[in-house]
Amino acid sequence: MSGADFGSLPGASQAARARGDDEPAPGLLARVASATTAWSERWIPDAFVFALAATVLVVVAAVASGAKPAEVVKAWGGGFWELLNFTLQMCLIIITGYVVATTRPVYGLIARLASLPRSPRAAVAMVAFFAMATSWLNWGFSLIFAAMLAKEVARRVAGVDYRAVAASSFLGLGSIWAQGLSGSAALQMATPSALQEGTRAIVAARDAGTGKALVEGGIIPLSSTIFLWQSLVSVAIEVAVVTAVVYLYTPAASRAKTAADLGIDLGPSPLAAPLPARKPGTPGDWLEHSPLLNVLVALLAGAYLVGYFHDAPSVVQAVNLNLINLTLLALGFALHVTPARLMRAVREATPSVWGVILQFPFYAGIAAVITKTHLNASLAAFFVGISTPRTFPAIIAVYSAVLGVFVPSGGSKWVIEAPYVMQSAHALHVHLGWMVAVYDLGEALANLVQPFWMLPILGLFGLRARDVMGYTFVVFVVLVPVVLVLVTVLGATLPYPL
Repeated sequence: MSGADFGSLPGASQAARARGDDEPAPGLLARVASATTAWSERWIPDAFVFALAATVLVVVAAVASGAKPAEVVKAWGGGFWELLNFTLQMCLIIITGYVVATTRPVYGLIARLASLPRSPRAAVAMVAFFAMATSWLNWGFSLIFAAMLAKEVARRVAGVDYRAVAASSFLGLGSIWAQGLSGSAALQMATPSALQEGTRAIVAARDAGTGKALVEGGIIPLSSTIFLWQSLVSVAIEVAVVTAVVYLYTPAASRAKTAADLGIDLGPSPLAAPLPARKPGTPGDWLEHSPLLNVLVALLAGAYLVGYFHDAPSVVQAVNLNLINLTLLALGFALHVTPARLMRAVREATPSVWGVILQFPFYAGIAAVITKTHLNASLAAFFVGISTPRTFPAIIAVYSAVLGVFVPSGGSKWVIEAPYVMQSAHALHVHLGWMVAVYDLGEALANLVQPFWMLPILGLFGLRARDVMGYTFVVFVVLVPVVLVLVTVLGATLPYPL
């Protein structure tokens, strides 16, 4: 395909073609990314339609597996509102993350990073790298930090494809987040109260000869999951592979669709936005623009957090969504200095959460149908029945990715999977901690083809799922064989049970 031919694809803009084409013809990955993006723009519906279609598919599958229609309907309706707390937590992750990311100190760092790359390819690859690096530390902060970095890159780097850079900001959740410090499954296995006692008993098991527990208390420490050298190696390999893939598939400037080409006004950088004007004359205005209340609230929250971590058995075990949100909110109070600045940031962030509010209840209903009609057990029995000790990790990785398309929540899905995955690992004599890492690797893959977790940042970008899924699908196609090889080869180096 010649450069001129490529420029006439649906993914290329009129403005890009008008600029001319003095660059080399695009490589294979760039052509594939352009073709899949053009396809997804034409055929992939909005994420809400995806949720509705998934609901119908799961209901039909449950009935086909033997559940009575009335039972399925009851499960769906009964589970529809079960994620209300989680929905609000996710909305606050988005809002508080935005609040912190748009403070002048943090956004100053984002702006400095955005000024480093000198080409569209380097810019998109840099965003992908920082999205993955920060997601290993904490996926919630990464989601917003990487999105703000991508928007600032789009402001500063001429000719950068807005869809590609937006997709890159999401790749931390599509690759290594679950193998990091906020990985739900690993934290659950290391926390005594995070799983049901029945699951703990399965994990502990007992040696047939001695009667001793194979895994004391059913607790698998982080040293046997995310801090295994095999897990760290897989993280490093994934980061390198994804960064290289992103670099290779990024369209050249002459073929890119910039934010302007898409009709999206990025507006001024938050650093250039004027501070809220102080209105003299009334006590109320003085309080709004005084740092007094912000300082007091930040100190109050800080005192609570210090005491909380002091009483916790470990820092890692103490981390949860509520703690993340309180920490980010406290930082927002401290860094925005005054209530007026803080309120403006929250007001700017709020429109981006509408998709989460609308769609999360439908995914709660899907999860309820899958678990309460035992559809998940039927699927698991099929995969486990065709396993051997060598193939089991790869099969579970595939299963976790498939189920993740319908139940896009790493923590709640692990509650579903843990009993039969751990039981099967015992039966096949596979390292139990590695199976947590295997679950994590497969779980993350689903996020590349399921728009659920794209919703928080798509609102910030002003894009739809179809605009970025062509790029994330290319990463998915490349990562699937990489993950299957990693879980098989590295798993063979580990003993049983830990």
